Amino acid sequence: MESPAEIHAVTGGVIGASWLMIALPLLGAAILLVFGRKTDRWGHLLGVVMSLGAFAVAVLAFIEMLGLPENMRRQSVLLYEFIPGLANMGLLVDQLSISFALLITGVGSLIHIYSIGYMSHDPDRRRFFAYLNLFVAAMLLLVLSDNYLGLFIGWEGVGLASYLLIGFWQFKPTAAVAAKKAFVVNRVGDFGLLIGMFIIWTSFGTLAFADLPGKVGDASSGTLTAIGLLLLLGACGKSAQLPLQSWLLDAMEGPTPVSALIHAATMVTAGVYLVVRSGAFFFPLGSTAALAAAIVGCATLLAGAIIGCAKDDIKKGLAGSTMSQIGYMMLGAGFGPVGYAFAIGHLITHGFFKADMFLGAGSVMHAMNDEVDMRRYGGLFSKMKITAVTFLIGYLAIIGFPLLSGYFTKDGIIETAMHHNQVLGWLAVLGAGLTGFYMSRMIFMTFFGKPRWDKDAHPHESPAVMTIPLIILSIGAIGLGAFLVLGGRLYLWLVPAVGGNPAEAPAFHPFSVPGLATLALVAVGVGIAWLRYGRVEVPVTAPRGSFLTTFARRDLYGDALNESLFMRPGQWLTRIAVFFDNRGIDGLVNGLAAGIGGSSGRLRRLQTGFARTYALSILFGAALLAGALLLVGNM
Repeated sequence: MESPAEIHAVTGGVIGASWLMIALPLLGAAILLVFGRKTDRWGHLLGVVMSLGAFAVAVLAFIEMLGLPENMRRQSVLLYEFIPGLANMGLLVDQLSISFALLITGVGSLIHIYSIGYMSHDPDRRRFFAYLNLFVAAMLLLVLSDNYLGLFIGWEGVGLASYLLIGFWQFKPTAAVAAKKAFVVNRVGDFGLLIGMFIIWTSFGTLAFADLPGKVGDASSGTLTAIGLLLLLGACGKSAQLPLQSWLLDAMEGPTPVSALIHAATMVTAGVYLVVRSGAFFFPLGSTAALAAAIVGCATLLAGAIIGCAKDDIKKGLAGSTMSQIGYMMLGAGFGPVGYAFAIGHLITHGFFKADMFLGAGSVMHAMNDEVDMRRYGGLFSKMKITAVTFLIGYLAIIGFPLLSGYFTKDGIIETAMHHNQVLGWLAVLGAGLTGFYMSRMIFMTFFGKPRWDKDAHPHESPAVMTIPLIILSIGAIGLGAFLVLGGRLYLWLVPAVGGNPAEAPAFHPFSVPGLATLALVAVGVGIAWLRYGRVEVPVTAPRGSFLTTFARRDLYGDALNESLFMRPGQWLTRIAVFFDNRGIDGLVNGLAAGIGGSSGRLRRLQTGFARTYALSILFGAALLAGALLLVGNM
């Protein structure tokens, strides 16, 4: 496998001004937060303009990159000396980072526009758009930084913004708890990333991506494996992979545009970016760390799919889907440059069709008085045709319907996995069948069948400011996959950034055994969903279900497991520490103080204030001293 291409310094042009991608939304967030209520009437428009401005800079930088020779497209932009003599703050604009920048700013801007309608009646709309801008700026810093230090600053900024947005409606206890949960769980992953960075620094003396290729070759396999596994732990936290997935479904307590932003264009993709960016250094094909990433991804894609099969909350069903689809990306990221290309391709197409479906779910909620229970939907196709059609396009893309985006990218991951590890490959095929079931279940319960909504609900189509983003996103869900995959286009584009051999560009095989098996299982999943939720009337109250149903509804008992393994032992440890502190340390200190106080009280009685008493004491003392001297003299 060829290493990534050389990085070249640049100071001019649009790429030289790529820092504007970060600065514009960051400036928007600062203005909206600093000037507060003064921006209530126009703040949301400023937030949209700043995000669109960042998108414009990304597009212009992409066009400028296309005009450069292929071996000159990795451009480093030095911003300033961050730690004198140790680390610089700079940006790396290459094929990988510009792909993420286009996705983040493009899809992020559509979510901003959609939010104008969705949040139109919220009294704190200005603050909401400030947090959206902050989220976009932090994610852009994460993917554009040319070293792990800048990446980590953006990483933590994304964590802060997610906390603020998930808990935006902090007056709801569930939202406040969900925000804290996301923050705490992600800190576990961040600890792994931070320790990995410490080892990189102590082992190689640098955190810059440009300096690592010439140094990692001298490191031991144990060091490289340790770094890879620690970085993977960080990726599991941000991308909600097992065992750090528990925060993702609770994060649905935030406004729906937040769910779309987190799940489609920003936060959950950060872990995949980290693994792919570090792939040539710490996740080479066949290494222990790469295999661990593939196993984690495979386990997560199955877990997320199983959870999605039993959720009646439309947003939580989509959250389980995101968990599963990110698992596919992580699976692909474990199989070298070919896997990287399919993983990034699926990440980009997923950004479109998942944002389409999340915003479609928000449109449904907007029309149904914020109802999220799909058992209280039904028959909405006739009432919300634009929302329904765009949602159906996203649905067909995610299940891998032939010729739509997911058909090319997800099947490419499955085929790559099958080539390297058939066990993981066939498990990924099984996950595709589950995807067909839970997504079809969602479609049948929401848009078809008899209406089951309450009498006070009056479903209607959303305004144009919400439906136009849905239409644009659905167009990407239709044709983007074929554009990226056919002819190995995305693979050849990414080779200079992530490594690989241009002569080994993967070809898409629509009639391969894994591909046909995937389509067959998806068809079976759709058929079972039709028999259970399309052909018969859906009960408004969910039946109790089997143990497996309860297992899925309870998120595979992930919270119970965390409570048993971490929370309860922590509580007992705290109680033991408090007992030891109260009875041990405090007891010793208080006992010593009481002993000294009691002794002082008793000795104080010897001080009578009478001269005769002191004279008698002197007489006895002198007699004792004389007796002692005589005794010593006789010896």
